[in-house]
Amino acid sequence: MSWRVTLHCTRAEAEAVPDSDHLFQFSDSPPVLVADEPDPHAPDDWRIHAYFADQPTTQELVLLGRMTANAQPEVEHLGEDDWVTMSQAGLDPIRAGRFFVHTPSHLPDDHAINFEIDAGLAFGTGQHDTTAGCLAALDRLEVAGRSFTNIADIGTGTGLLAFAALALWPQAKAIATDIDPIAIDVTADNARINQVAIGHAAGEILLAVADGMSHEMLVARAPFDLLIANILAGPLVELAPSFAEAVTPGAMVVLAGLLDSQADAVVAAYEAEGMTVIERNPGEWCVLMMQASS
Repeated sequence: MSWRVTLHCTRAEAEAVPDSDHLFQFSDSPPVLVADEPDPHAPDDWRIHAYFADQPTTQELVLLGRMTANAQPEVEHLGEDDWVTMSQAGLDPIRAGRFFVHTPSHLPDDHAINFEIDAGLAFGTGQHDTTAGCLAALDRLEVAGRSFTNIADIGTGTGLLAFAALALWPQAKAIATDIDPIAIDVTADNARINQVAIGHAAGEILLAVADGMSHEMLVARAPFDLLIANILAGPLVELAPSFAEAVTPGAMVVLAGLLDSQADAVVAAYEAEGMTVIERNPGEWCVLMMQASS
């Protein structure tokens, strides 16, 4: 049998979804946890889905309820279909530029740069328009002949954007950080799955739990010639001075996680730091490509 429990939540609660094995450490068959955004026009209305092989117990429902402030679990019996397959059914592969992002239930594309992200670690796989937009922006930078040697991915989520950057510029060093330690654990797992080396050398990625740019590893590795931040509009505005201090003259800065209606405020914050808009993609969700002054 297959069962699904759905919890309505905020985006922050969705981003903070813990690893299922940690939350259900005493369970022989922990559920698969998936976060999604049902309505892109309501950017703070998210859902957490938990897929169980068997009917969830009261204790399991209580554990799930602790992930949200307004816990009202919706329990559904999904029938006899394989529960892992059902948990991944809504996670269609993402194509962005030369990239193909997929769950283990999909085959890779022999003609693309492939990344596998498990359904249980689905947040940030590219289902959100901003992640796909960032992948496409990185691809366009490489096609245009840009080359980078020192890359930072701030608010990395699952590590996907840092992995993509290293795939395009394998001679570079990269560091991926997130304020959430679980996200860094997820990134480490995804690095192993996608054969991305963790370390200090070229072609390798460093990982750190960091709030913004305030971490000794970021300070030591700076200045960066490519900085990527797919977070939220408010933090992007607040971090503009710190980002400007952490990049080289002429560096590229890719910003996402904001609605088009929020883009003007973000652009103004970075123009105040001497940066110039190189590209602003159309659509409800905006990806900004900024360049630091030379």
